[in-house]
Amino acid sequence: MAASKKGGAVSGGSLIERIKAALRAEDREEQVKIQSRRRLVGLLTGGFLTANFLMFLRFFFPRTIFEPRTQFRIGLTTDFAIGVDTRFQKSNRIWVVRTTDRLFVIFASCTHLGCTPDWKLSEAKFKCPCHGSGYDPEGRNYEGPAPRPMDRAYVALDPQGRIVVDTSVLYREEKGQPTQFDSPGSFIQV
Repeated sequence: MAASKKGGAVSGGSLIERIKAALRAEDREEQVKIQSRRRLVGLLTGGFLTANFLMFLRFFFPRTIFEPRTQFRIGLTTDFAIGVDTRFQKSNRIWVVRTTDRLFVIFASCTHLGCTPDWKLSEAKFKCPCHGSGYDPEGRNYEGPAPRPMDRAYVALDPQGRIVVDTSVLYREEKGQPTQFDSPGSFIQV
């Protein structure tokens, strides 16, 4: 009986050992799952914090808009024939207009909503494609919703005789007020 107890104890002990080993194996699997979940949560948290840190750093690098210079030279007065010259419409948003006695620069912006009108050579007028405002060759409005004529830019001659335009200085003609179109700097006498 002692042998059977011993055998039973041995076999019973091995059964307990097997159960303990199985429990330890399950514990290891559970630990691996927990570590895997912890790693995933850690990676997600780290990614979130990194993205927020990069967004924070972005504020130190301001966004800039590169606009054309407001002061520039366009050539000599002899480079322009009588009429409207559209060479600088895309690059500087201006038209150069030469009459028999004056040369002036119209800033190419509709006074209604700021669209860029087109020069219609066949009709001899500026026509805004947005809402149909019409302007004569001198930039004065005569049709459509535009409230006033287009602005004129400052224009002068440098010491070499080249035309200098400054679009940061604009001359206006408001209804009921004296015109600025005859002010010094709004045209060049030719």
